[in-house]
Amino acid sequence: MSTQAARAPSPHQPILLREMVGPIAVLILNRPAARNSLSTAMIASLHAELHDISNDKAVRGVVLAANGPAFSAGHDMKELTARRTDPDRGRAFFAEAMNACSTMMQAIVHLPKPVVAAVQGIATAAGCQLVASCDLAIASEAASFATPGVDIGLFCSTPMVALSRNVPRKQAMEMLLTGEPVPAARAREIGLVNRVVAAGTERDAAIALAEQVALKSAYTIKLGKEAFYRQAEMSLADAYRYAAEVMTENMMARDAEEGIGAFIEKRTPTWRDE
Repeated sequence: MSTQAARAPSPHQPILLREMVGPIAVLILNRPAARNSLSTAMIASLHAELHDISNDKAVRGVVLAANGPAFSAGHDMKELTARRTDPDRGRAFFAEAMNACSTMMQAIVHLPKPVVAAVQGIATAAGCQLVASCDLAIASEAASFATPGVDIGLFCSTPMVALSRNVPRKQAMEMLLTGEPVPAARAREIGLVNRVVAAGTERDAAIALAEQVALKSAYTIKLGKEAFYRQAEMSLADAYRYAAEVMTENMMARDAEEGIGAFIEKRTPTWRDE
């Protein structure tokens, strides 16, 4: 049965679900009534699952999906606003929430396994940031993306970090300054998502993409993903020096020796993930 089948969560269900599809862990945001907003509890749950998955050798890839019509509407504004009655008008809580969210987003980047977003509806503000933080993204034709904080007097500064590392500057600034939604097709054109698929098929498409990557050596994927993000922050010369070191280290790995040998011998390699 398709993993995209409708789910109607009860009030007692957890805010984050985890399903296994073969070696792929599917993490599902499960606050549809709140448009899957990223409450501090949701952020903590996501971070905990990512930590658990990081050390689980049985998991070779992650799909991040959501129940309901919205992927994620960003931070939980009701939760944040409720803290304005604190003695400091919420400053300490706001800082704690923003830093916790930023740390969770970085955990996606640092996870030694591919993370694929499956976006079925709107992804706004920190929800757009969540998509941009994933390694790959599949969007439904019905999906849209926006950083509309400017419309409520709250510039999307933390979403800006991930967004500006995914799309060209002019396009990122247009999204940030206008708050206008970007439809799925345009999101693909500017590089925010990899593929756009028919509505209702995005989760299965994301799982299929994660499964494709899962067939590779887990050691090679771990090494390559880390190198990709590290070199992106370096100068050209430093990036090449670093990449040469990584490739040298990679060449010494058992899986590289096996893979190259299998290529020369025209056979399927047998990975040991080492």
